[in-house]
Amino acid sequence: MQLKSCCIYSVGLFSMLTLIAGISLVLSNVFPHFVQSEVKKEIVLENGTEAFEAWENPPAPIYMQFYFFNLTNPLEVLDGDRPAVVEIGPYTYREYRPMEQVNFQDNGTKVTAVNTKTYIFQLNMSRGPESDLIRTVNIPAMTVMEKFKDHSVVANVISAYMRGTGERLFTTRTVGELLWGYEDGLLKALRVIQPDLDDVFGLFYKNNASNDGEYVFFTGQQNYKDFARVDTWNGESSLNWWTSDECNMINGTNGASFHPIVTKNETLYMFISDLCRSLYAKYEEDVTVKGIPGYRFSPPSMVFANMTVNPANAGFCVPAGNCLGSGLLNVSTCKQGAPIIMSSPHFYQADEKFVQDVFGMRPNKEQHQTLIDINPLTGIILQAAKRLQVNVFVEKIPTFSQTGNMRTVVFPVVYLNESVVIDDSSVLKLKAIGVKENVVVNIPFMLIGLGIVLGGVFMFLMCRQKVPESTAAERQPLLSS
Repeated sequence: MQLKSCCIYSVGLFSMLTLIAGISLVLSNVFPHFVQSEVKKEIVLENGTEAFEAWENPPAPIYMQFYFFNLTNPLEVLDGDRPAVVEIGPYTYREYRPMEQVNFQDNGTKVTAVNTKTYIFQLNMSRGPESDLIRTVNIPAMTVMEKFKDHSVVANVISAYMRGTGERLFTTRTVGELLWGYEDGLLKALRVIQPDLDDVFGLFYKNNASNDGEYVFFTGQQNYKDFARVDTWNGESSLNWWTSDECNMINGTNGASFHPIVTKNETLYMFISDLCRSLYAKYEEDVTVKGIPGYRFSPPSMVFANMTVNPANAGFCVPAGNCLGSGLLNVSTCKQGAPIIMSSPHFYQADEKFVQDVFGMRPNKEQHQTLIDINPLTGIILQAAKRLQVNVFVEKIPTFSQTGNMRTVVFPVVYLNESVVIDDSSVLKLKAIGVKENVVVNIPFMLIGLGIVLGGVFMFLMCRQKVPESTAAERQPLLSS
């Protein structure tokens, strides 16, 4: 009987200890911290780690899609009507961007590399071939006219040349020419007075199968939050990138499939060369990509706001004080003087004026928002989309008859969607990590559950031990013979 009671009390004691241990582990957060520490060990640029392999050669396919705006009423526009455009696209390219010339420095805390990007046309994912024709603004001509508009003698000579050669404000070119370059007659003629002028124009001229210089990255060895962060580009410190108004041609993501582990309260920074500036993104919502949970970050409207709303954008008022309005960034100073204005596609998050100035603009958050979805546990990028629109500032210039009675307008030329979605093999790995995390993190709750069950067993055994004794006593006769 004593042995039986001892076993029962042992069950009670064990249930209490298990319950206390489980509650203590929940309050101390030991297991979640353990999981994060194990994940952080993998977030380092070091030979043999999955993070390094994904950084060196991103496993998920990256696609660059271009959507052009075809002008349908060129004659009416020259008479003062608003432009009417039709979106044509996508024209899709598979983007390959491996890290090359990789070299570790400073005891493995930094690594140098160049990021070569190659674009391969994907006809099966495109609206048509690269030979499709697009009517749009003649960017080289508009650039030349803007440059010499205050020099009447030179302007008259250029205008006469343009009339003689049939050069106009609007031109029709193939998709391939507009993107990758074509020999421009006006630029070629100007080489007489400016021999170093390149007579080939293309929105992405010289960007295919090329790199933009040497990067120095932090490996994350000393601090996991520094993983893949750019230290210098071509010898220039990244400390200046977030505040400088100069035009540093840097791509902040560099194709990495990992990002330091983030929380909802953090701000993500990236530098986008198309904008010649840094962007920041804030948490927006929880999302699920291929069954994997993530946090969505996107640039708030303040990023593209007018300087009266966001003084940090004053550097994009060119010349100083000449601001175009919210939603637009004047990047002409880093585009060789071309009157290029960047915005979100269809002027999403821009002043309504710019949407109304061009017939055919239909801003839509789902289609035109820049975003990045990150798995909060591992820092792996689940999905990302960089969406930007190239526009040209067009106005009537009296010294150039080619501009007619053109109204002043920010004319949309093309918008790009550079996107990536996590590949299926990485999804399987993440799901396996998620299962392990659930098991490990739930150990304290399992202990609490076990403690509660054992406590119930203890109470049951205690009751059962006492019931038979009382029942037996009640059945004894009052008188014995």
